[in-house]
Amino acid sequence: MKLNYKRTLFVGFAFFLITVFWQAYDNIIPKILTDKFGLSQFWSGIIMALDNVLAVFLLPVFGALSDRCRGKHGRRTPFILVGTIVAAILFVGLSFADQLQLNSISDISAVTSEEASEERSDALLALYRADITWEQGLGSAGGASKTSLAQIYGSEKAFLDAMNSPDADLTHLTHARQAYAWRATCENPVVLAVFVFLLLCVLLAMSTFRSPAVALMPDVTPKPLRSRANAVINLMGTAGGILVLVLGIVFGTGKPGNTLMSYTVFFMVVSLIMLIALLIFCLRVRETQWAAEADRFNDTVDGAEEAVSVSHRSLTRAELCSLCFLLASVALWYMGYNAVTSKYSVYAGDVLLLDYNLTLIVAQAAAIVSYIPVGIVASKIGRKKTILAGVIILGAAFGAASFMGAGSNLWVMNGLFALAGIGWATINVNSYPMVVEMAQSGDVGRYTGYYYTASMSAQIVTPILSGAFLTYVGMRTLFPYAAIFVGLAFVTMLFVRHGDSLPGKRDSLLEQLGADGDD
Repeated sequence: MKLNYKRTLFVGFAFFLITVFWQAYDNIIPKILTDKFGLSQFWSGIIMALDNVLAVFLLPVFGALSDRCRGKHGRRTPFILVGTIVAAILFVGLSFADQLQLNSISDISAVTSEEASEERSDALLALYRADITWEQGLGSAGGASKTSLAQIYGSEKAFLDAMNSPDADLTHLTHARQAYAWRATCENPVVLAVFVFLLLCVLLAMSTFRSPAVALMPDVTPKPLRSRANAVINLMGTAGGILVLVLGIVFGTGKPGNTLMSYTVFFMVVSLIMLIALLIFCLRVRETQWAAEADRFNDTVDGAEEAVSVSHRSLTRAELCSLCFLLASVALWYMGYNAVTSKYSVYAGDVLLLDYNLTLIVAQAAAIVSYIPVGIVASKIGRKKTILAGVIILGAAFGAASFMGAGSNLWVMNGLFALAGIGWATINVNSYPMVVEMAQSGDVGRYTGYYYTASMSAQIVTPILSGAFLTYVGMRTLFPYAAIFVGLAFVTMLFVRHGDSLPGKRDSLLEQLGADGDD
């Protein structure tokens, strides 16, 4: 039996639109919170963790609700349809709240312009004369001391000359700009409240159909073909992420000079792409028919296997230890990786003075290219050794990125992110299969829950913890933080003794991309 790639491609549009949203969300929302509202990285991290908090509680709920749904359009499609439409509308609403806040700091909106002009000079003077203060380093008593542009530069002329210099240090300007935005937020906190409320609503809308979308592929795909189908689904998702990053380059969302830009048109285009993908999905996917065909095949397979099935057994102590160490590894490398993905768009603009879009495109493209080679390696040396190699690559890339700063070569940074993309693909392709390899027949769903509990829990904690380091220690802590947690994952992974694959076990390279956990 062969996989119907055309059908699977259309099913993958659900994952495509989900990734389109999350790529835009992870890149832009942290910038709005810090640049427009003036929140610290710590409080921005708390808000950025909301999606994973909601996911832990709501994904199982809506997954179970979709299991019970019985309609002419199937169990999963109604959730995908309604959830996408609501999320796309609310996402545009977020941009209007962002625009309201931008209006409140319009006096300084031109300070980030990369070209000297009368408008930029007026904005710089408005910021200087606002007499904004912010915490700067540690005072003699060991606490944070307050400083301002007037204290640092002494006069308006000295400040303008410094800012117009080709080698200007923009660190103080960034602190002052964000402090100015925070004062505007404190004077009118309603805009922030509206923004966070809309953010919660859009995250709730996304939560309503993430589990149904995940469950749809197994519903409409015969069991022996699900790993290959999951490969197609993953590639569709990656394509959605790359498309948003390309849009970011077109709109200039990652340019340091566009820090205070309006995102309204960009959000509208992202929402339109989501709705177009939804339209293609609804017109071409026949969930009820395809699920019935898959069920008939699965019933035949299950009947044939029933005679040779073995009874369920509990994990041995050694297997349980391996599972715990493996889940700890999953949590640790997500702690490192998610810190970078949730903070890099801000870090790139404030520390590196680079456009984050191209760098992230390079990382995702490298991951795509490495999928099949990673599969070949894993089939020859096993999953554990392959994952350990991936952890070394990812940790080394993050460690080396720690030494990059303003003025560093763009292509060196792109090279490091290409290594990070290869390392992450090496880890991600093989870690989930190791978890479900320990499951017995019928327990795959439960072990899948273990895997996502570990990864989601890490993604709740790390935006907050990394945000605290960035706020109270310094922005340059981002990559050392990530490298340390990835290094700890290497240590815990050494203690994993079960869940590996025997060399040569797989018969399809595409299966290396899939979950590989379906019986």
